[in-house]
Amino acid sequence: MLLYTLIAMINYLVNIIVIVVIVQFVLSLLIAFNVVNMHNNAVAAIWKALNAILEPLLRPIRRIMPDTGAIDFSPMVLIIGLNLLTILLSGVAASGAGL
Repeated sequence: MLLYTLIAMINYLVNIIVIVVIVQFVLSLLIAFNVVNMHNNAVAAIWKALNAILEPLLRPIRRIMPDTGAIDFSPMVLIIGLNLLTILLSGVAASGAGL
């Protein structure tokens, strides 16, 4: 029972990280197409906060991946990796419970 609770907590954290990655992606598109302006203090603060949260997770992925030019695939790799982690942990919990 404790294992399921721990896995549910990890799954919840993974979902939060995925949402933050999607928000950063959308904000980067809005900045790139000049819909929002980085001279706005609120936008700049949100951008800096999102980068501060995600950069420790994305930096190791960017080091491993080859350079693809202007397209950054590291957020997609992070989301896929986190989803694979939750699937793996769910399998471990199910095998530990004898299901």
